[in-house]
Amino acid sequence: MRRTRILTVLLALAAGLLAGSPPTALAAGTPEAAVTADTYTWRNARVDGGGFVPGIVFSRTEKDLAYARTDIGGAYRWQESSHTWTPLLDHVGWDDWGHTGVASIASDSVDPDRVYAAVGTYTNDWDPGDGAVLRSADRGATWAKTDLPFKLGGNMPGRGMGERLAVDPHDNDVLYLGAPSGHGLWRSTDAGVTWSEVTAFPNPGNYAQDPSDTSGYASDNQGVTWVTFDESTGSAGAATKTVYVGVADKENAVYRSTDAGATWERLAGQPTGYLAHKGVLDAENGHLYLAYSDTGGPYDGGKGRLYRYATATGTWTDISPVAEADTYFGFSGLTVDRQNPGTVMATAYSSWWPDTQIYRSTDSGATWTQAWEYTSYPTRENRYTMDVSSSPWLTWGANPAPPEQTPKLGWMTEALEIDPFDPDRMMYGTGATIYGTENLTNWDAEGGTFAIEPMVRGLEETTVNDLVSPPSGAPLLSALGDVGGFRHTSLTEVPSMMFTSPNFTSSTSLDFAEAKPDVVVRSGNLDSGPHIAFSTDNGATWFGGSDPAGVSGGGTVAAGSDGGRFVWSPEGAGVHHTTDFGTSWQASSGIPAGAVVESDRVDPKTFYGFKSGKFYVSTDGGATFTASAATGLPAGDSVRFKALPGRADDVWLAGGAPDGRYGLWHSTDGGATFAKLPNVEAADTIGFGKAAPDASYQTLFTSAKIGGVRGIFRSTDAGASWTRVNDDAHQWGWTGAAITGDPRVYGRVYVATNGRGIVYGDTAGDGGTDPGPDPGPTGACEVTYTVTNQWPGGFQADVRLTNTGTAAWNGWSLDWTFAGGQGVSRMWNAEHTRSGTTVTASNVGWNARVGPGASVAFGFTGEWSGTNADPTAFRMAGRSCATG
Repeated sequence: MRRTRILTVLLALAAGLLAGSPPTALAAGTPEAAVTADTYTWRNARVDGGGFVPGIVFSRTEKDLAYARTDIGGAYRWQESSHTWTPLLDHVGWDDWGHTGVASIASDSVDPDRVYAAVGTYTNDWDPGDGAVLRSADRGATWAKTDLPFKLGGNMPGRGMGERLAVDPHDNDVLYLGAPSGHGLWRSTDAGVTWSEVTAFPNPGNYAQDPSDTSGYASDNQGVTWVTFDESTGSAGAATKTVYVGVADKENAVYRSTDAGATWERLAGQPTGYLAHKGVLDAENGHLYLAYSDTGGPYDGGKGRLYRYATATGTWTDISPVAEADTYFGFSGLTVDRQNPGTVMATAYSSWWPDTQIYRSTDSGATWTQAWEYTSYPTRENRYTMDVSSSPWLTWGANPAPPEQTPKLGWMTEALEIDPFDPDRMMYGTGATIYGTENLTNWDAEGGTFAIEPMVRGLEETTVNDLVSPPSGAPLLSALGDVGGFRHTSLTEVPSMMFTSPNFTSSTSLDFAEAKPDVVVRSGNLDSGPHIAFSTDNGATWFGGSDPAGVSGGGTVAAGSDGGRFVWSPEGAGVHHTTDFGTSWQASSGIPAGAVVESDRVDPKTFYGFKSGKFYVSTDGGATFTASAATGLPAGDSVRFKALPGRADDVWLAGGAPDGRYGLWHSTDGGATFAKLPNVEAADTIGFGKAAPDASYQTLFTSAKIGGVRGIFRSTDAGASWTRVNDDAHQWGWTGAAITGDPRVYGRVYVATNGRGIVYGDTAGDGGTDPGPDPGPTGACEVTYTVTNQWPGGFQADVRLTNTGTAAWNGWSLDWTFAGGQGVSRMWNAEHTRSGTTVTASNVGWNARVGPGASVAFGFTGEWSGTNADPTAFRMAGRSCATG
C-alpha cells in the first residue's frame, strides 16, 4: 500500500504551496521589520508510523540500543524505558531537505556512542543536492557532516537492500559505503570524516529497475548495496581481513576481499539471475546467508531464493523454504539469532497477496517453519497473534475475504532483525509501521504462538499534503500520502481509523465550510473509485461523490462557506462545480485546468483560483471565473493561497521560485489587486490561527525565508512584523505543503512535513493540551441504526444519534440490547462497554457536545450467529430515543 513518495509537486520544486503574511498597507520601500524569536514546544500529532521502514539496526555491543531508518522521514533511536523512538534528524533544514532520506545507518560495534547515517533522497535531479555521511559521537543527539561527491537514494528503488554503510568491527575508524549510480565502493579510515573510492573494487553494479525511464528514477543503477564483515578474521585494532560486498548485478552479485579491501574477487560458484538483497554472516558457524530476489524492490519481486555459503569451504547450499516454481515473491528481510546462531529468519518481502510471509529455521536453514500456512484453502492457521489496538487504523477499516486478513502481517517487509541480546525480541518494518514481538521463541514450541504488536510509537513518517483546523469539532483534519488522512480528535492519541468510504491511497486536498464546519470535502488518488468524498459530520463518516469524465487524480478542492457549493480542480479534467455533494458536476468556465482552487470564507458564492501567474475569481458559486487584473504574482504554479476566515475578500498568497518572483502577497479586495510584503523574501505556505489577546487580526503562520533565515514564522499584526517560532534543532527538512494555526488555541501551529508527519507547536507557557470539548446531555433523541455490511459470523453497522431537543448535550451515553445475542468487537468514534446482551456507547472527548438538531455518528464491527436483527429500542440517560 505504500507508493513511491516524491516530494510534493516534485517540489516543483523547492517552492511550495501555501503562504502567509502582510497587510496591503505595507508598500515597497517599507523598512524591513525586525524578526524576533519565540520558544515553542514541538510535538507530533500522533499517527504512529504511516510509512516504509526499510532498515532496523541493533547495536552488537550494547543491549537495548537500536536504530531505524526511513526512506524520507529521517532516522530514529529506540528508547527502551518508554518503548518509543526518538527522531534524530529534525535539525535538517530546507536547503538540505534531501538529507531526510536515509539510505543506510550503521551503529559502531566497538563504541556504542558512535552512529553513522548515509543520507540523500534521490539520485536524479529531483534532489538538487549531493548525499552526505552524518556521524555522531553521542548516539545521534548531535551530528557532524561530510558531503559526498555523488547523490544517495534513500527513496529510490532498491532502498530496502543493505545495509550499504558498515563499520569495521575491529578497527572502528574504518567504514565502507556502497554507492549507487555507478560510483562504486567507498571507504573511510578516519571514522567517517573523509572518504575515498576503493578503486580496486571491480564492479559498480549494472541493474536498473526500468532502464527506459527518462526521469532517471527507475533507470538509475542501484549500485553497491551492502557490506558485511567476517569478524572472525580480525583482531582488536586491526582492520578485519574478510569483507563481503553485495552488488546490483544479477550475474555477479557478491564479492569478497580477504586482505582488508586491498583486492577483491567475485565469489565463485554463486547463483545467478538474482540480486542479493541482504548478506548476513553467522561467524560462529561460518555461514554467510543471502536473500535473493529477481528485482531490487521494495514493491516488486516475483521470484526469489535463500542461499547459505560456507565461508571455510566455499560450498553453496540452496536453503529456500519453498521451491522456486512456487515463489511469486522475492526474499529480503534476513537475520540470525546472535545468541543461537543456527537460528535464521527471512521474509517474503514482495508477497502482497494474501499477506507477507516470515520464515524461521533453527537448524541453519535445513528446515523451516512459517508464520502462517493453509489448513484447507482459504483457511489460514497463524503461528502468531496480532494486537493493533495501539494503532487501530492498521486494519485499514477492511473486511477482506479469506485468505486475506486484517490487520495484515505486513508488506514490503525488507527490514527484519532479532535483538542480538534477546532471542525473544524481533522487530520488522513494513510499508506502514514497525511490528515487533517480545516472545518470539514461542514460535518454536509445539502449538505455540508469539504475539505481534506495533513497536512504532514516536516514529512519525507520513507525508502531509494538506491540513485544516475547523473552529468546532475535531481540532485537526489531515490529508496524507499513503494512508489517506485522519480526523484527529486528540493530538496525543492515535486516531482510530483513517478516512474511509472511500479509502484514498493519498489525499491531496481538504477543506471545510467555514460557517458550517461539519461539512467537509476531500480529494485524493484511488486506483479505482471516486476521487472525491464528502462528510456532513466533521469528517467522522464519508460518502464518495462522482467523478467528471477524465479525472485521474485528486487535485485541489474548495468548500463554499455555507457548505452548499463545492469547486474541484482534479487532475485529468478541468475545474468543475457542484451543488449536490458531487452527485453531478458542471464544468466551470473562465479558468484553466490544473488551477489551484480555494473559497472565500465569508461569501458562500465566491471562489478563487490560481494558475501560471494569474488569479481567478468566481462570484456565482464556481460556475464562471474571471481573470483578475492583478499583476506581479509568481509566474509558475508553485503557489498556494487562502482566504481569511471572518473577512470577505481577504486573501493571502504565497509561493514562487528562487529564480523568479517569490514571497507573500495580500489582497483585501478579493484578488483584484495584491500587495507584496517587502519583509518576506520567500514564502511557501500560509495559515491562520486565533488572534493574539491584544490583536484584532487573526494570527498568520508561514513557512518562509524572512530576515535571511528559513523557518516557521508567526505574525500577530497582519504581517507588519514576524516572529520565528521554530529553531535550528526543529526544521524537518521541507515544510512547503501546508500550515495552519488553531482557531481555538492562540499560538498553536500545525506544520506539514514531507515524511516527519504532522508537527505542532505551542508557545512557551501554553500547556500544549488539546482544546477541550464543550462540556453535556439532556433532551430528546433519535437513533438511526444501519447494518452496512454483513458476512458469515460478522457484520458492520453505523449508528447516528440526533439531538432533537432544544438544549445542547455535553456528553452522551446510548445503550441498546441485541435480541439475537450479537456482540461488538470493535467500535470507532465512541467508547463501548457490554453487559450480557446490552451494549453502551458513550462519547469520546471530541464529540461530547451535540447541539440542538445536530447529530453524532459512530460505527462498529460485531459478531452474530443465528439472526442479526436490528435492536428495537435505544435509551439515553434512561430515556427512550425515537428510531429513524
